[in-house]
Amino acid sequence: MAKPSQVIALLEDNRQQQFIHRYLRRIGLKPHAIRFVLPSSGSGEQWVRERFPTEAAAYRRRSLRAETKLIAVTDADNLSLPERLAQLDRGLAGAGLDPIRIDEQIARLIPRRNVETWILYLNAVAVDEEIDYKRTRNDWVQLTRPAAERLYAWTRPNTRLPDVCIPSLQHGIAELCRLDFSAA
Repeated sequence: MAKPSQVIALLEDNRQQQFIHRYLRRIGLKPHAIRFVLPSSGSGEQWVRERFPTEAAAYRRRSLRAETKLIAVTDADNLSLPERLAQLDRGLAGAGLDPIRIDEQIARLIPRRNVETWILYLNAVAVDEEIDYKRTRNDWVQLTRPAAERLYAWTRPNTRLPDVCIPSLQHGIAELCRLDFSAA
C-alpha cells in the first residue's frame, strides 16, 4: 500500500492534537500529510460526534483516488466505550452512511474518561478510567512525547501489550493497528 497522501485527524482539543501529531510524526508522516480538524469553540465531544459523518464521507470520497486515513478521537467522558462507539455509529446511520467496514482505514479512538488517562498510563502511571485527570497536573506537554512514543511502540507488528492494559487503550491500539502505515 502506498504512503498515505493524507491523514485526517478529527479531534476535540489541542491536547489530543499534540498527542496524535506526535504519534503520526513518529510513524514518519510529514506535516503536510496530516490535516487536523478541530472545533473553534464549544463542546469538543459534541463537535466530533456531529462532524464524524461528514469526515467519514469525505474520507470515502477521497480514498477512491488517493491513499487516505481518518482518525477520529473523542473522549468517552461519562459514557462507556461501547456507548460512545454506538453514538458515532448512529451518526453515520442518521446521515444515510453505511457503517464502518473492517477494511476501511478509519480508526475511532475513545479514551475513557479522556486522553489524559491514556497519556498517564502510557507514562507508566497507574490510572483508573473512572477518574478525570484533566486538571490534576500541569506537565501534560512534557508527558505527551513519551506517551506518543510508547503508543507507537505498542502499535508495531507483533508487539505484545502488557498483561494489564486499560480497555479503552486496548481498543484504540487495535483500531490504530488496522491502519496500514507500512510504507510511511
